[in-house]
Amino acid sequence: MAEALDSYKTISQPTEEVLYKEKNSKFFGYAFPIQHEDEVKEIIDRIKKEHYNARHWCYAFQLGAEQVYYRTNDDGEPSNTAGAPIYGQIQSYDVTDILIVVVRYFGGIKLGVGGLITAYRAAAQMAMEEADIIEKTIDKKFKVRFEYKDMNNVMRVIKEKDLNILNQKMEMSCEIELSIRKNEYEQALAAFVPFYEVKVIQETDKDYL
Repeated sequence: MAEALDSYKTISQPTEEVLYKEKNSKFFGYAFPIQHEDEVKEIIDRIKKEHYNARHWCYAFQLGAEQVYYRTNDDGEPSNTAGAPIYGQIQSYDVTDILIVVVRYFGGIKLGVGGLITAYRAAAQMAMEEADIIEKTIDKKFKVRFEYKDMNNVMRVIKEKDLNILNQKMEMSCEIELSIRKNEYEQALAAFVPFYEVKVIQETDKDYL
């Protein structure tokens, strides 16, 4: 049986501005890494200030790896002539956690539906060609709670399984929040089983928070 997906591709940083021209219209393309939908409005507002004389600010974004969420926006262009071809490039490059924006300055000559689709797709593709595409792992988190006497056993497992320490509280008893890539998660949990006084708490457990 094939292993479940436990990695995804995104971009490391915003791209440099690119320019595509067609019949006096100018299409400026940008790509941005994002983590939340809230970032989209902030970025669009910033680009509108930079390009305040433009006619359209069209975009598409996608978030998530296992559960994908995306939106497209034609911003006044004919339906599906801008947002959809931009999103097509996100799909073509198989990336997520990304926003692509294409700004249009109208040049006085109508491009028609086919011309618009070609132009927005080309500007989005040019932006992606400038992007640094990286691979990230899908990680799962869990916590371990234990007494000081089990510290050596817990730290040995963390080292052997190459677990990432996210947070730790060392008070009357100890709690460490850990993460590991998804496909190694079950093995990591199993490594703590021999130490019966070490409590493993998964994200789905009520007392995880």
